[in-house]
Amino acid sequence: MTHLRTLGLTLGFALAACAPESENLDQTGSDPVLPEQADSLLPAMNIATPDGWGDDLPTVPAGFTITAIAEDLKIPRQTIILPNGDILVAEGSGGNAPKLRPKDIIAGLIKSQGKSPVKGGDRITLLRDEDGDGQTDLQTVFIDGLDAPYGLALIGSDLYVANQDDLVRFPYVEGATKIDSPGEKVTELPARINHHWTKAMTASPDGSRLYVGIGSNSNVGERGMAVEEDRAVIWEIDPETGRSRIFASGVRNPTDLAFNPWTNALWAVANERDELGPELVPDYLTSVQDGGFYGWPYSYWGQNVDPRIRPQRPDLVRRAIVPDYALGSHVAALGLTFVTDGGFGGRFAEGAFIGQHGSWNRSDFAGYNVVFVPFRNGRPAGDPVEFVSGFIEDGHARGRPVGVTFDAERNALLVADDVSNTVWRVAPSNPRPSLALSENRAQKTE
Repeated sequence: MTHLRTLGLTLGFALAACAPESENLDQTGSDPVLPEQADSLLPAMNIATPDGWGDDLPTVPAGFTITAIAEDLKIPRQTIILPNGDILVAEGSGGNAPKLRPKDIIAGLIKSQGKSPVKGGDRITLLRDEDGDGQTDLQTVFIDGLDAPYGLALIGSDLYVANQDDLVRFPYVEGATKIDSPGEKVTELPARINHHWTKAMTASPDGSRLYVGIGSNSNVGERGMAVEEDRAVIWEIDPETGRSRIFASGVRNPTDLAFNPWTNALWAVANERDELGPELVPDYLTSVQDGGFYGWPYSYWGQNVDPRIRPQRPDLVRRAIVPDYALGSHVAALGLTFVTDGGFGGRFAEGAFIGQHGSWNRSDFAGYNVVFVPFRNGRPAGDPVEFVSGFIEDGHARGRPVGVTFDAERNALLVADDVSNTVWRVAPSNPRPSLALSENRAQKTE
């Protein structure tokens, strides 16, 4: 296997030598620069191989501190915060799509060099801070025996877990440290081939619906469109009955979902297609319209036609929605969380944090950080601000961000890192006391 990987790297870099270089175009915001398409035999590849943090920490802005609150995890992906402050971490790695082309084999071998050697846990871990000091006092397996869990949602006393192939409901009791129940299947999720296996999930503010992101089974339809049924879509699911419908389509890989707290609209981050050049196509953050079509695979960023897919669908291209906000090409946005209750204040008072896992298919590294997209009146307004960085050093990845979760109660941001297998906590250096701690102290005084 080592020989095959070395061969794959050698072939990949040799073939990619003819691929176009990045021009460092401005590809963020509502009007990104889109260069000419540059389809090549193999995209430029530069793999950031894993290397530990040692005594170092990720970099955060002045006035903030970052600490590791969980380590030795097994591929942490997404997190949620329960009403009592406990944190749940979904751990796993899925997908077993067969390789179709020589470039798929080479790309697969090269991408594997950027991953943690740890096997996915297929579990959910609970983290508990018992004294409110921001540190984990209890780290324990909460649910075991899952199948590449990713999306998490709590509605009342029901905990929903989106595995790579089904949606499962578990009974939750506040304060519990383990669930032994096998859970109840709510509905199956599309899992044929599972080229993009992650199933992002969020609940509507009123708890009446769940929304699940289901990625495409290919880059741009090269497996044929028959295998793309119910793929590249966002499902709306009735949690009581399991009935589902397609809420939005043409979203190549919706990797995280969240409701905008100022408008109550559903938003998503999505990973766009490859092999059109190092600066095509920008990944994006967007509001999601009921019945909306976002272009994949026939077009991108609205009506920019992708000529590789046959037959063409000009009827669909005409109604393709332009996303709200470009994040840059190949940054691999995997995490989305909105701030609430004034966020961290100042320039971080209104907006969204986005975890960017990082590129593998361009010569220069893109992503590998957490950015903040400022909002005004519920809409993106301004350039992204790098908030957590330092993941790349000397061509190596010390970590790769995935899920991000804003904890308004404790005024902190959680970042799941699936290369160092860590959950990071970012908070102001002089944090305000949380409401829960204040009430606790008041009760003790009484």
